[in-house]
Amino acid sequence: MTALVLIFIVGTIFLIWFSWWASLKDKRFHGIYRFFSFDSILALVLLNARFWFVDPFRPLQMISWICLAASIPPGIQGFYMLKKFGRSKGKFEETTNLVAQGAYRYIRHPMYASLIFLGLGAFLKNISLGTILLAFVNIFALYLTAKADEKEMLSRFGGEYAAYMKKTRMFIPFIF
Repeated sequence: MTALVLIFIVGTIFLIWFSWWASLKDKRFHGIYRFFSFDSILALVLLNARFWFVDPFRPLQMISWICLAASIPPGIQGFYMLKKFGRSKGKFEETTNLVAQGAYRYIRHPMYASLIFLGLGAFLKNISLGTILLAFVNIFALYLTAKADEKEMLSRFGGEYAAYMKKTRMFIPFIF
């Protein structure tokens, strides 16, 4: 068994455990879809690992690096805003306040947007049929994650969240 396959297996086992610990045991089912996003990103990184620093100024590589860099701010800011304003009643995801500051003022899911950019950046390192499929799985899984998360937030915050949904986009400000 190659080292990359072993890393993928160990990584997948960790992601299953994390999904259970972070969401599923508390009946927050968006964690099921998020698992597929995390696992597809892990597979993209491992499949394209040997291409990360090959010909770094090729246009596709430059776009890849831009996507990877673009993944950092929404992830960090989204995490920070949830931690600061969400008033978690235990685990990080159990917010008691609707957060509509910072990136959340424009998009409902900055951390998922971060994962989309991360997946796209890893995908663009070397495009193949397999990586196209994995990139699609990542984006579709994050879309399903966001939809499930929104259902959970609607049940938690009701009309306040419904009004928030009308004012914001899902992943990309003013667009999607």
